[in-house]
Amino acid sequence: MTILAEKRIMELAFNKILKEDFNLVLPFLKKLHEQPPNDGLLKERLLEMFDQNYECFGIYKADEMIGVFGLWFMTRHYAGRACEVDHIYIEDPYQRKGVGKALMEFIHQFAESKGCETMELNTYVENFGSHKFYMNLGYIIRGYHFLKKL
Repeated sequence: MTILAEKRIMELAFNKILKEDFNLVLPFLKKLHEQPPNDGLLKERLLEMFDQNYECFGIYKADEMIGVFGLWFMTRHYAGRACEVDHIYIEDPYQRKGVGKALMEFIHQFAESKGCETMELNTYVENFGSHKFYMNLGYIIRGYHFLKKL
């Protein structure tokens, strides 16, 4: 890859996706699951998220949407005002090319602009590459995320 090509990949935009444009996000969210929820349930959940302290963004290179991510905003007794990163998805051809690092720089600046003191995120236990990526950005593994289906 030439230096010029590396520079071009970094010409990214992180654009907020409004509730009425939720359909842009659904195909990306489905790729995060081995067996995604059915379209109706996924749509219902996403629309409900928009009514909470949640903001959704598309990752764009030129006019092409190459990924999505969401941010949750809350106050935690142990961390103060916090931003939790949710459902980052970047298309395969754009992974390991600096998109994730640029994305996280944007997220950190955006969270700070909203008065956040801390960042949180979850990553799957078996996703070792993401662990290394986030630790290189200064994140620490602070605990385990437990889930129980009711």
